[in-house]
Amino acid sequence: MLHGHLDPIIAIATAAGRGAVGIVRISGGNIQALTHALCGRSIKPRHASYLPFADVNGQVIDQGLALYFPAPNSYTGEDVLELQAHGGPVVLQLLMARCLEAAAEIEPQTGQLRLPGLRVAQPGEFTQRAFLNDKIDLAQAEAIADLIDASTDTAARSAARSLSGEFSRQITALLGKLVHLRMLIEATLDFPEEDIDFIEQADAKGQLQDLQATLVSVLQGASQGAILREGIKVVIAGQPNAGKSSLLNALAGAELAIVTPIAGTTRDKVSQLIQIEGVPLHVVDTAGLRDSESSDVDAVEKIGIERAWTEIQSADAVLFLHDLTRMPDSVPAEEASLYAAGDEKISETLKRSLPATTPVINVWNKSDSAPEPVVQSASAHGVVISAKNGTGLPELRRLLLQTVGWQSPAEGVFMARERHVSALQEVKTQLEKAWQQVQSSRPALDLLAEDLRQAQLALGQIKGEFTTDDLLGEIFSKFCIGK
Repeated sequence: MLHGHLDPIIAIATAAGRGAVGIVRISGGNIQALTHALCGRSIKPRHASYLPFADVNGQVIDQGLALYFPAPNSYTGEDVLELQAHGGPVVLQLLMARCLEAAAEIEPQTGQLRLPGLRVAQPGEFTQRAFLNDKIDLAQAEAIADLIDASTDTAARSAARSLSGEFSRQITALLGKLVHLRMLIEATLDFPEEDIDFIEQADAKGQLQDLQATLVSVLQGASQGAILREGIKVVIAGQPNAGKSSLLNALAGAELAIVTPIAGTTRDKVSQLIQIEGVPLHVVDTAGLRDSESSDVDAVEKIGIERAWTEIQSADAVLFLHDLTRMPDSVPAEEASLYAAGDEKISETLKRSLPATTPVINVWNKSDSAPEPVVQSASAHGVVISAKNGTGLPELRRLLLQTVGWQSPAEGVFMARERHVSALQEVKTQLEKAWQQVQSSRPALDLLAEDLRQAQLALGQIKGEFTTDDLLGEIFSKFCIGK
């Protein structure tokens, strides 16, 4: 996308379809001549001007507002013109076509094209220019997309906090501490003849401990933000007729899945996006798990069982549903034994199929129909619920959020992405290596400097910034080196 990043660009900035207002946006260098041609007069910066938008023959396309934002005080950091008209697709296309046409016309006063090279913008190019022109950093640019895509009100507020710079400020503070410590180590390497123990005098150990403590807080916030953005994939698994579809319906508050007492009713996955405390959950109901080689399992159900295991393997959390009405003391011993054997087989397969980090929550369903002793016994081994009447569902929701790492309340949480969490994890790894060096009786300062450099590079990836000049500027501003 960097190719042609100096070209002036134009696009319809509002969503496709009809609406009360539609916006055509232009960004580029020195667009005043085009602004005058489109509006028929000069436009006062940062003031809304109501006027007609005319075609090349002077016929009015629409009446609307024009707003001109001179560089650098605009969203992109370039000259920006916004034309706000009625939000009909045809009107906006005509208006954009007129802009492209006017840009390619000769300006009578100068004898030159009004805005040569004006082209339709690529997806995200306005925000990319804002980043390239230092109006926002990379984390803020991503927050714009996250704000648009937010699926819950909590996610939207968190994205707004990231857009305002909350996440970036925390990264900047962490980066400042890291650069300062790295500066001390680099100075020690470059000037050994000074015979000054920078490490001891500057309390490098204390600084590194402070860095690690600060990182823990930022990493925790980023992990929470990633949960808000990415959501949690929760797969409901269990034997046929355990109540999986009923649980999905209960969590969603709607009759999404067909519920019958017939084994194999659910043949394919049924997904629904819900929210708990503002956290988006992608809940997936799957086909009942049983021996696919059994004579009463047809070809369609067999495919459903295979797809169920595929969904389970990609889950962030699994709700393993058990049927209390098929426990001992609820049914004859032989039937209970067969059911227990089926659950045990599923449990063993889950252990083999899932990463150790994927939680499996045992959920005991149909407490409304099971004998009280059975219910009491099951409560020691998981969450007891009734998908039919809602008993135990609030506890299940809380446990689910707790298990995947969500910490309430959500106030102050900023939006983050998995790449941010991965970068912070890399910083954590490098700082741990650096700590091992400073703990040594004879630390290898060159290795310590490299560990800190790698940590700094990882942090720089989050905001999309870092050059060696950053470190040099810090060194020369703090040390009287040129003696």
